[in-house]
This record gives sequence, C-alpha cells and structure tokens, in this order.
Amino acid sequence: MAKKSKGNRIQIILECTEHKATGQAGTSRYVTQKNRKNTPDRLEIKKFNPILKKYTIHKEIK
Repeated sequence: MAKKSKGNRIQIILECTEHKATGQAGTSRYVTQKNRKNTPDRLEIKKFNPILKKYTIHKEIK
C-alpha cells in the first residue's frame, strides 16, 4: 500500500522479473520513491538480485 505523502512523491515497490521466471524460492524486491508528475509510467531499473547474484531488471508492481 502506498504511503500517504505530501505532493507528488509516492512510495513504490520494484520486483525482479527474471527471478519470477526461474521459479526459485524467495523474491527480490526494493522499496523506493518516485515523483508521479515526472514519471507517470511504471519504472524499470537494473538492480542487484542477491539470490541470482547478478544485476537484473526490476519493474514497478502495484
């Protein structure tokens, strides 16, 4: 659930896309913030996945 905040900044969750496809246990998630006005689309960022031990694409989830 998004945290109530002032202005356009909202809290989002980024989840690994490659990890889901492998079927391994656990998930790689990061919590961050974004400005809704500047980036209305869903974010896609390359982050480190400690379970797969490599950099993978993490997408914003609802």
